[in-house]
Amino acid sequence: MREVFHQSLEDVQFRLVEIADLVTVAIDKATRAFGTSDVALAEEVIADDAQIDEKTVALDEIAIEILARQQPVARDLRIVVTALRVSASLERMGDMAEHIAQLARYRFPERAVPKGLKGTFARMGELDVEVARTLSELLRTQDLAFAEQIRNADDVIDELHVSVFEKVLGDNWKGEATATVDATLASRYHERFADHAVSVAKKVVYLATGDWSREPEALVKP
Repeated sequence: MREVFHQSLEDVQFRLVEIADLVTVAIDKATRAFGTSDVALAEEVIADDAQIDEKTVALDEIAIEILARQQPVARDLRIVVTALRVSASLERMGDMAEHIAQLARYRFPERAVPKGLKGTFARMGELDVEVARTLSELLRTQDLAFAEQIRNADDVIDELHVSVFEKVLGDNWKGEATATVDATLASRYHERFADHAVSVAKKVVYLATGDWSREPEALVKP
């Protein structure tokens, strides 16, 4: 029975990584669709979000079954509960990618990226994709150095997010109402995507240490 239990835990970890990989593909396609007004790519992201949702539900059902049948304690209990919380964050990350793709679709054939902010959104997109890939590696390896990388990238995304609001609220902003809405929404989606990744990273740190107060860099720096 114990061997079956550990196999179930390994299956949970595998499924988390699988979902994280799908989220990485989604945000990569979404940011490219947003930057280039590629409506076909945007439609792929929107359609594929259902797969992320389905895999999240399937993982949650497995985790709940483990709780009901195995009644894990101590670290094993933390693993299962953390998996449930991580899957919820990954599902929301998939939603953020879908929202970015929807902006590209709504504005087609026009570009969704407002004039004057193309470079900012290109950088935000690059960072979100980097965050997603790093998160997959964190879940795959439990190497807490990846948690610090995610937090550092999130800091930069936060700064870019603030710069977008400063731009659209500035006296020199000449964008129409739709451009202002698109900029603020897109910036928020990018920022929230990274926030959810940070949330997952913190949960992985907790799983490794059992302590919510521990910061990633405290675990990896000499």
